[in-house]
Amino acid sequence: MIRTAAGLALAVGFLAGGAPATAAPAPADCAPWRVDVVASGLGVLENLAFDGRGRLLASASTPAGGGSLLALTPEGRADAVVAEVPAPGGIVVDDGTAYFTTGNGTVSGLLGRTDGTLEAVDLDTGTRRTVASGLTMPNGLVRLPDGDFLVSRNLGSPPGLTHVPVEGGAPETIRTDLGSVNGLAVDGETVYAATTFDPTTRIHALNAGDLTGPVRTLDPSGPGPLETADDLDVGPDGALYVPLNVAGKILRVDPVTGTGCTVATGVPFVSAVAFGEGPGWDPDVLYTTGFDGAVHAVRPVRSSGEQP
Repeated sequence: MIRTAAGLALAVGFLAGGAPATAAPAPADCAPWRVDVVASGLGVLENLAFDGRGRLLASASTPAGGGSLLALTPEGRADAVVAEVPAPGGIVVDDGTAYFTTGNGTVSGLLGRTDGTLEAVDLDTGTRRTVASGLTMPNGLVRLPDGDFLVSRNLGSPPGLTHVPVEGGAPETIRTDLGSVNGLAVDGETVYAATTFDPTTRIHALNAGDLTGPVRTLDPSGPGPLETADDLDVGPDGALYVPLNVAGKILRVDPVTGTGCTVATGVPFVSAVAFGEGPGWDPDVLYTTGFDGAVHAVRPVRSSGEQP
């Protein structure tokens, strides 16, 4: 899914690493949100995206390294869209096609194995094809404004970002200077990349048209290994929503100043977040996947009488 924040017309009008021109989101939105379970027992969930047709897609793995691409209804019923997917990672839905990575395994990352792929499945016909192969532990995934893809690797040597052309051509690792990049998000012409294992949790902002150029870095939180930031999203308010896997909480981060605050706790091993899209999924609610096999709905408190 490619999301463009409407609320701020945002926000990082990337002037060679300079400050954005628009205002920051209001800190009042940092009141605690309510956390509800949508479904559980789905395996080790790495990522999610909405197909726009009433289903949440999730990448589910097994301890043995197998996995599948699941489709979840708002009522909590799950079915496999693609079975037998080895170590699935990031998911992007665009124009009736779900793109997803495979080979997102710890061993592949640490040993530098090139067994990862970028796959595509037609959501109407179920036809599956391989977009690119030879990737190493492709974890985060976004589609760039020009139609190409960007994947992240956060384990092994070196971690970094790899550019994947959509019209053929070999994938190319373009950055290894950003630390243990994992979660990726695109907002307009800005690409955000969150680090997982760095000493400090960081979010790097890059110009989508100049991915090897200047970088603006936000430091919203605390010690990376104790938090392990994962796959973030840009909210309709223009803020960044960042899941902290080990900490079991979600940050709301100002993309201008980098200031962060906690909007949700008690979300065990949260791995990815995305605001709802399509029938049955509230666009103001943040949905999450987790390594505990659960999907949660994280809801803003809408009135003074509603309890988080």
